[in-house]
Amino acid sequence: MKKILITGGAGYIGSHVVKQLAECADNRITVLDNFSTGFQSTVNTLQSKYSSIDMTELDLSHWDKVSDFMKKNRFDAVVHFAASLIVPESVRKPLTYYLNNTANTANLIKCCVESETNKFIFSSTAAVYGEPDLTGKAGVTEDMPLNPINPYGRSKCFSEHVIKDTAFAYEDFRFVILRYFNVAGASEDGLIGQSTLNATHLIKVAAETVIGKRKKMSIFGTDYPTKDGTCIRDYIHVDDLASAHLAALDYLQENKQGIFNCGYGHGYSVMEVIDTMKRVSGVDFLVEEAPRREGDPAVLISDSFKMKSMMNWVPKFDDLKYICKTALEWERGLK
Repeated sequence: MKKILITGGAGYIGSHVVKQLAECADNRITVLDNFSTGFQSTVNTLQSKYSSIDMTELDLSHWDKVSDFMKKNRFDAVVHFAASLIVPESVRKPLTYYLNNTANTANLIKCCVESETNKFIFSSTAAVYGEPDLTGKAGVTEDMPLNPINPYGRSKCFSEHVIKDTAFAYEDFRFVILRYFNVAGASEDGLIGQSTLNATHLIKVAAETVIGKRKKMSIFGTDYPTKDGTCIRDYIHVDDLASAHLAALDYLQENKQGIFNCGYGHGYSVMEVIDTMKRVSGVDFLVEEAPRREGDPAVLISDSFKMKSMMNWVPKFDDLKYICKTALEWERGLK
């Protein structure tokens, strides 16, 4: 039986990975979360269905407690989600992001080394690329220069360096870094979804506007150098992203390290997403134009060939209508 620690497992993406791991009979999963943004109710829902899930409430900033916990439990692998992730907030509160995202990650890696936990999956972000030059390219490739343009992206970039340097120094330490693009939707069976309070994710916000949780929503910037003036992003369904983490754990059985983009390889503009949500819901909700947000690049689209070819990852839900549909159905269930 594999013992796997999921930090931030009560959060949106983490909980979907917990669910898929729990569906495998040979896994014992421990969720570690401080519930600053994650939800006890999400863990309770999963535990009511899967007996292989344990829960520990602990903040990663309590370094001594984390060290004792890791040494006591001796995990086979760690999947690290716990982080702050709102780009505009990171511009206003950079120290919060460097402490929570970079310093706490460095300590967690130290605890892995000391407890002989030698497999580490890291939840990173496309924000490490900043505003990449896609001239002549279909999307961002993993070998492009890292040039984050906001503290959130830099905090994740610094963490990636810590991981890579640790693997260089310690022969037994193995890692996969997964650079997420835009994640949306809810689990196929409707069991769990995105419960984030004060959400900033476009599809979540649009779904909230459909059902009346918001009177209106905003488009932040209509003067970008794109086909309709709004930002373009690569949207991936959360179940497909979760399955990439299981593929990464399998990959580390035979491989030392890997860095992979997690996306579908094509993008949609903000306007296209809003139009799709209106068609899916049948509701012509109110949308207003607003100034650009700090730290938002114009275009971010992945090239996911490397992950598909090297980890045999096959996405199942590459359909914007389906992503919007599952997000909306989940939102209606929260009402």
